[in-house]
Amino acid sequence: MSRIELKNISKRYAPTLPLTINDANLTIEAGEFCVFVGPSGCGKSTLLRMVAGLETISAGDLSIGGKRMNDLPPAKRGVAMVFQSYALYPHMTVAENMAFGLRVLGADKASIDAKVKKAADILQLSALLDRLPKQLSGGQRQRVAIGRAIVKEPDVFLFDEPLSNLDAALRVQTRLEIAKLHHDIGRSSMIYVTHDQVEAMTLADKIVLLRAGKAAQDEGSVAQFGSPMELYHRPQNLFVAEFIGSPKMNVMPARLVSAEADYAVVAVHGIELKVAVDARSAKAGDAVTLGIRPEHLLCGDEAVGSALPAALRQMERLGNESLLYVDIAPDAPLATLRLEGHALHEPGEKLTLRLRADQCHLFDSKGQAFRRTVDLPG
Repeated sequence: MSRIELKNISKRYAPTLPLTINDANLTIEAGEFCVFVGPSGCGKSTLLRMVAGLETISAGDLSIGGKRMNDLPPAKRGVAMVFQSYALYPHMTVAENMAFGLRVLGADKASIDAKVKKAADILQLSALLDRLPKQLSGGQRQRVAIGRAIVKEPDVFLFDEPLSNLDAALRVQTRLEIAKLHHDIGRSSMIYVTHDQVEAMTLADKIVLLRAGKAAQDEGSVAQFGSPMELYHRPQNLFVAEFIGSPKMNVMPARLVSAEADYAVVAVHGIELKVAVDARSAKAGDAVTLGIRPEHLLCGDEAVGSALPAALRQMERLGNESLLYVDIAPDAPLATLRLEGHALHEPGEKLTLRLRADQCHLFDSKGQAFRRTVDLPG
């Protein structure tokens, strides 16, 4: 089992270009499933490839199992990588594809056969070992690519968007198989790159959310890391709050009215609301941003919490739930409510939104979160 440490890791492709990765600091514990997620261009795959040894490190130190890896070639790092493309040899059977890397390394036939059989059993490929790639479905081909990594018995598995070429149903199935794989061979650490936050939330022990552009240049590439529920319920800044969650968190411009140790009062479009945060580091009149998740934004006069009038503009019925898009003010973006699927409302209807103080978040003028005084679960 290998602990992975990234200390002040940076990557610049040319002296005249901005940093692709800026000052990334991160520890991935032995056996942990870590997911890199973030917007396009934030450097997720680049960071993964630096761990693999496929990209050079411009600055900082990478260690695996306590050993510095910066100058070691990929073959000596104890890692195995699964790419977005299956990259299977079309003229080789499933068994031959899985065994190829071991044959190149000169492993004996008995050892290769045993490792291929073990990997095939784990991935439910035993009945397919004699087939060619063209005789397999997309999900089966991806499992073969994963099996090719398993037989190497690496300390670290690296996955670079392995499900992006699959259809929706196969993505769910293969995601479950990858989660089971981590459980079955939990001795190995796993790093998984995705742009899909559902994959990140469901697979990860630890999520690393990366940012791009000027924010990454000014503040570093890593916006926040922690458990999925930690990022969801306790975002450290506005970027994390809006990126994690689907539909995303509702945010509303506000002004701080007053701040006590246990709560703050803010004005949203002229209406004063109470928020369970400690905002004493700001002063009355400062611009702040109020945030609340769609499932925490309640509707109806009988609901508990501060009242905010709104008008329903659009409604999406999804069966198990309904999403309501409402106007709070003429110049404000639509807010989203997540209600039960049988909710009965019509476009144009006047609504009373309710915001409970203990379910609201508050961010300062720089987008940094004020400390919550009542914690959410998870």
